[in-house]
Amino acid sequence: VQLQASGGGLAQAGGSLRLSCAGSGRTFSRYSIGWFRQAPGKEREFVAAIRWSGGSTHYTDSVKGRFTISRDNAKNTVYLQMTSLKPGDTAVYYCAADSSIILSEISRTRAYGYWGQGTQVTVSS
Repeated sequence: VQLQASGGGLAQAGGSLRLSCAGSGRTFSRYSIGWFRQAPGKEREFVAAIRWSGGSTHYTDSVKGRFTISRDNAKNTVYLQMTSLKPGDTAVYYCAADSSIILSEISRTRAYGYWGQGTQVTVSS
């Protein structure tokens, strides 16, 4: 599967952005999708994920209540709606996919075999 992330940009603190991750292939619905982010000088970290089986969603604590991950399998797209943005959310955001992720691994980069290019999100104070 090939992934294309888009929707990044510049936002003010308290503002919103919606990221999209468009996937190729007829089996996109069978992939769990994760969003990760990497700020300058920092390691890539987990943000959110949605499983293909059951559609359960998972978030890192710092974005709970502010970010929402969802998917539209008819459009082969996963969204990350980001609200109440903070300067600390500034990073390059990546989407990733895999078809065989167990729940305990869903926040780990090593669990994902396919990655899209990143999209820059910059939040000004």
